[in-house]
Amino acid sequence: MINEKEMTAPNVSVGADTEQSILKQTNNSITDNIKKSNDILEKLKEMDRLSGIESDPNHIYSMTMEDLFDIAYGTKPPIIENILTPGMYVITGTPKVGKSFLMAQIAYYVSTGMQLWNNCVTQGDVLYLALEDRYERLQQRLSTMFGYETSVNLHLAVKSGTLEKGLETQLQNFIYSHPKTQLIIIDTLKKINDIGRENCSYAKDYEVIDRLKNVADKNGICILVVHHTRKEKAEDIFEMISGTNGIYGAADGALVLWKENRTSTQAFLSISGRDFPDQKITLQRNPETLQWDYVACEVEKWEPPSDPLLELISNKLNGNIYLWEGSPTELTIFLNSDLKPNMLTKKLNINASILLNKYNIKYEYFRSHDGRRIKLERQTV
Repeated sequence: MINEKEMTAPNVSVGADTEQSILKQTNNSITDNIKKSNDILEKLKEMDRLSGIESDPNHIYSMTMEDLFDIAYGTKPPIIENILTPGMYVITGTPKVGKSFLMAQIAYYVSTGMQLWNNCVTQGDVLYLALEDRYERLQQRLSTMFGYETSVNLHLAVKSGTLEKGLETQLQNFIYSHPKTQLIIIDTLKKINDIGRENCSYAKDYEVIDRLKNVADKNGICILVVHHTRKEKAEDIFEMISGTNGIYGAADGALVLWKENRTSTQAFLSISGRDFPDQKITLQRNPETLQWDYVACEVEKWEPPSDPLLELISNKLNGNIYLWEGSPTELTIFLNSDLKPNMLTKKLNINASILLNKYNIKYEYFRSHDGRRIKLERQTV
């Protein structure tokens, strides 16, 4: 709730674009409800239109570049900064290298929200399908690693369906019952893959990962699947992923846990993804907790170059002002920007994720009965 000291855009005349900035007050709840109702109706109309087009097998749905830039896609922070984002990931490693301990560690840290190896973590529910384990073994492993500090957000299962026998429905039902789900770990891929076992091909491997990716993308979560490496050595560590390149090609990212010496307590976690640079993290097995402790990282954390517009917005939404809402034209006036309103909107649409993840400011772009509106809100920690 905004107090009386909070400010918004100045009340100025803007010609045809006459909508005015909104200073949140307690007496605007009726207007807000009308706006929300209009937004819902517009979305329902658009869904009906698109569903009719997309259900027509003779039609390819497309949009212009102009339309694409007019959309502000919903953004979510990384699950684990620099390691996992919402999407589909595969982790591989030789047998007994310590993958299951690493999976338990990742699951526990995401469920509690604790930093992992100095990386921020987005807390939420975690489903860990430990399909090669028993509950007794999980109890011993987790108590050794984390003592008696349990997490109510970590859900464990040792049995599930396969891709051809209801797994996707099971995962969807779990997400529906636990709307704060951030991560699902499947250990291992072999246990749930019954698609074309007699015919190993790129197409089959791609289909397996793509079906899981559809679940992840639909719900804005991360699915992390455990797999094995092939016996043959390779110059590129990611070429050691067992199966065809369809597994790696369909995934949003891959992790490989490996050792230079099998008996060594030191290991390396090589990471490759679409949303961050490749890196290699050196880990050391803790002899007491059996957790993987951080030692070093070959690639420093990457930060996109600062954008003057985003920096300006961050500076403006400071002190007593943490919420601004108005038209694109009013925003250019509020920021004293030379950008045209439509160009300003496109730039913010494209950089919405940076605005949220780097500056902790949520950006919304929508239409109401007053026309196009922009909402900027600094998130409270």
